[in-house]
Parts: sequence; C-alpha cells; structure tokens
Amino acid sequence: MRHVSRIPEMSNLTLPLERKKPPYPPHVVNNYICTLDKEKIAQLRAYLRGRGYVFRDVKFAYFGASGDNVNITCYTNGRLLIQGKGTADFVRYYLEPELLREIRFGYEYLIHEGLSGEERIGVDESGKGDYFGPLVIAGVHADKTNLKELYDLKVEDSKRISDRKALRLMPIICSKFKNSVVIIGPEKYNMLYDKMSNLNRILAWGHARVVENLLSKVNCKKVIVDQFANKSALRNALMKKGRRIELQQMPEAERDIVVAAASVVARGKFLARLQRLADHFKTELPKGASKRVIGAGKLFIETKGIQQLTKVAKLHFVTTQKILEIEK
Repeated sequence: MRHVSRIPEMSNLTLPLERKKPPYPPHVVNNYICTLDKEKIAQLRAYLRGRGYVFRDVKFAYFGASGDNVNITCYTNGRLLIQGKGTADFVRYYLEPELLREIRFGYEYLIHEGLSGEERIGVDESGKGDYFGPLVIAGVHADKTNLKELYDLKVEDSKRISDRKALRLMPIICSKFKNSVVIIGPEKYNMLYDKMSNLNRILAWGHARVVENLLSKVNCKKVIVDQFANKSALRNALMKKGRRIELQQMPEAERDIVVAAASVVARGKFLARLQRLADHFKTELPKGASKRVIGAGKLFIETKGIQQLTKVAKLHFVTTQKILEIEK
C-alpha cells in the first residue's frame, strides 16, 4: 500500500478609479471619516482589542483607541474618525477590505505612490487546499492602459467571491489581459510530490513556469506573488528571463488587484477542471478536505477502485489516511 506522508493540509482590492486631480497627495492622507452601524462598531472594537490597541474614554464617543500610528475615535452617532500617519495602511489593509467591504477613498493615494498604476504581473494559485482536483497557478499582466478595467469588473481575491462569480469573471479576464495558466492535474501532481516531497517546491516550480511564460509575451519588470515559502525558493526556480525581474513576495498579496485577478483566473480554471473530473468519473468530487470529502473519497474507492484515486486526488493529504482508514 502506498505510504502517505503526514504533512499539514494547505488549503482585494487595491485599485480605485484613477483621477487626474486627486484631492491630496499621499503624504497628507492622514485622516479618514466614515459611518458604522452597531454591528461593525462591535467588530472594530474586537479587532482593536485583539491587536493591543490602547483604549481611552472620549466625550460623546463609544471609545477612543490608539496603536499602529493611528488614533481612532468612534462616536455615539456612528461616525468613525481615524487620524495619524498610519491612517492609509489601516484603511488599506483592514478597514475597507475587511470591515467595510467596499472601496471608498482609502486607496486614492496608492495611484500616486506608484504601485497601483505600475505595470506588473500578478501570480496566484488555487487548489492547494482541495483534496480533489488539480493545482492551478495563474498569472495576469496589467499596465496603466487596462488596470482600470479590473476595477470596473470589481475584481477581488477569489476567496471573497462566489464560485459562480469566479467562473463568470475568469474568461473575461483571460480575454482582456495577457495571462498564463499552469494546471497540474492530480496524476502529475502526485508524481511531482513523490519526486519533490514538498508542496512549496511544486508551487515554486509552477509559479516560475507561469512567470517565464508571461515574460515571453510581455516585457514587464515587476512580478507580485503571495509569499508561500522561503523567498529564495521561487527566485531559484526562475530561469533566465525571470531572474531579471523585480520579484515582490508578500503575505496576502491578493490585496493587489492584479494578483486578485490571477487568483480569480486560477480559481475559475480549478473549478472547471474539478467539474470535468467529476463528470468523467460520474461522481461527486467536493471542494476542500472536509468530512464530506472523506465520504466522497470512500464512495469513489468503492465504485471506481483504489487505483483510480490517484487520478482525482492529492494523495499526500492526511485525508487519504482517513479515507483508507489507515491506523498509525
């Protein structure tokens, strides 16, 4: 019987409409005002407490709090005031994407900061936390001429949108933007894992192929990816063209709208391939690695045979042990 390695299972929004005359340059974006309902006020209070903000009493306010270079006052009429040199980061990384779930003016300064209007390639993957189906890595290229289209499409991290929306947006993004997709089907994935014995090495290999493929289509100097391993892993996997780029690896890179577009393409392609596998074997192949997935795996083995499992599943997952009921 096949040896199953026990490793951990692994399972945005940044661009506003460009304006010719912004209300202020980035260095003076040091205040923000909006209105919150009681539910969001409670969520904000819990968020700040969890991050060690220092609370204080303020007249006519539910609370005042300080931390991370910002002073926050939440008034009893629901008005929220954020001040300080950390305002832009607080709004960009938490308030708008996490609490408000909408873009207001918090990203305005990014356009003049250089990043949001800068030509770049974004790369992201889908399927690494799904027992069934392929691992998909996608890259999308955008520049000043078409970045606005991503904003108009309301592109955001695929984890924040429905599968239906990902499937709808995926072909639109692919038709409008230069892109590259590497799909590693379950059989190929299992072969690579047997050879490399490390998911991050597979990810680095896949990301590098996507970057190299896109660089053969466009002359771009900047690539942004989500940080999934030691930064040198991806850098070492790149070849001649890729080693000339500025490679930016950062946590939660999907906050960048081009990386978010890549995440949508990857998720859409993953969902389509997963459905194709399910149709081919005439069985249900659920997403994720839940109890429902275990049940589907047991049924698959009963009806299709254990040898077929390698064609639909990533066998190194602990899920395989649960499906086969292997005792340690």
